[in-house]
Amino acid sequence: MILQLQSVLLKRFLYIVGSLLFIIYLLYLSYLLFFAYYRQSVTILNYNYVPFSTINLYFSMLANGYFYAWFTNICGNILAFLPFGFLVSLLFKHFYLVKMLFTSCMVSLLVESLQSSFRIGSFDVDDIILNTIGGLCGYFIARIFIMTMKRVDQVNCS
Repeated sequence: MILQLQSVLLKRFLYIVGSLLFIIYLLYLSYLLFFAYYRQSVTILNYNYVPFSTINLYFSMLANGYFYAWFTNICGNILAFLPFGFLVSLLFKHFYLVKMLFTSCMVSLLVESLQSSFRIGSFDVDDIILNTIGGLCGYFIARIFIMTMKRVDQVNCS
């Protein structure tokens, strides 16, 4: 009985900590996407509606030795949304692959639309693709983490 109570309290504590981490992550991501020093007002709006055109550009830049541009744009977009997929998967038990795919895509679409509307960035469909990939990577890491924790819990209960 005491072990079950401790388990329930530990799960509640972890949920609260996870929720606080998620809020901090969302605030920091909002800062980076909308208020950081490199976010400046643009007068000419640029749009990219052609999937993979910007991604191909950055891979060609990588082939020409521009690692920093490739890393910040390709890996940066993926890494920015990786915690989103991870934390959402941990906080909401019934958040499955299709929901994560849809949610990551819609949140990224919202961000790209807001950046374009407020003229602090350009709308790029490739950013949506990369952010969605990041959310899915976070989802899969969370699934592996959950399965590992269940196995550890089973071993400890045996």
